[in-house]
Amino acid sequence: MTERITTDDAPRNDNPYSQAVRAGDTLYVSGYGPVDPTTGEEVAGDVGTQTERVLGNVEHTVAAAGGSLADLVKTTVYLTDLDDYDAMNDAYGACLPSTPPARVCVEVSRLPGDVAVEMDAIAYLGEP
Repeated sequence: MTERITTDDAPRNDNPYSQAVRAGDTLYVSGYGPVDPTTGEEVAGDVGTQTERVLGNVEHTVAAAGGSLADLVKTTVYLTDLDDYDAMNDAYGACLPSTPPARVCVEVSRLPGDVAVEMDAIAYLGEP
């Protein structure tokens, strides 16, 4: 059984996908860019600022399913320029608990809205 997770605390759009889907104890969070959920606009600033907003969107979505960033087990980070890796990594590390999830980081040619970073995530919401 699956459950679609939606929240107004993270960006919503009219594209044909869910903000997240819970399948049993596992939550699959769709990719988020650095979009302010209140205005629907991409946030200005460097990749560190954008990464903070992306993780805020992920955090609100996981919270809507009853979890927190501490429940993340895997993330994938998409950067349009791997020269931004260190700045993204600094912001990422500052936002996550001391035991961060597994992660993949890849460079892509372009992201929607021409933002610098996007991220998706998987969280485990069952008992440890």
